[in-house]
Amino acid sequence: QVQLVESGGGLVQAGGSLRLSCAASGRTFRAYTMGWFRQAPGKEREFVSAISWSSGNTHYADSVKGRFTISRDNAKNTVYLQMNSLKPEDTAVYYCATSPSWSAAYQHYNYDYWGQGTQVTVSS
Repeated sequence: QVQLVESGGGLVQAGGSLRLSCAASGRTFRAYTMGWFRQAPGKEREFVSAISWSSGNTHYADSVKGRFTISRDNAKNTVYLQMNSLKPEDTAVYYCATSPSWSAAYQHYNYDYWGQGTQVTVSS
């Protein structure tokens, strides 16, 4: 079992920045990839970004590329999502998740463990 705890969400005005954190614990041997997803009310959960623990390879959704940066601290078993130039459209609950593989890291069904989510609200 893997436990994931997100933090860092909050209220910010458009153009501002937030940094989300995801701390992983438990049986993390199969957690090859860490990903961030988000879900707004009435919408399906969508992929935001992913990173490989070993190589550091990253992948981003087109909607956040150039604004968001994913990173990891292997020693702390923690993944971060730096969000800059935030827009009201970024408002959602953000979830951290683990995947046993890197292929199709943007697909939510490849992820087996999920955090509780953290709310990000961007005002205009």
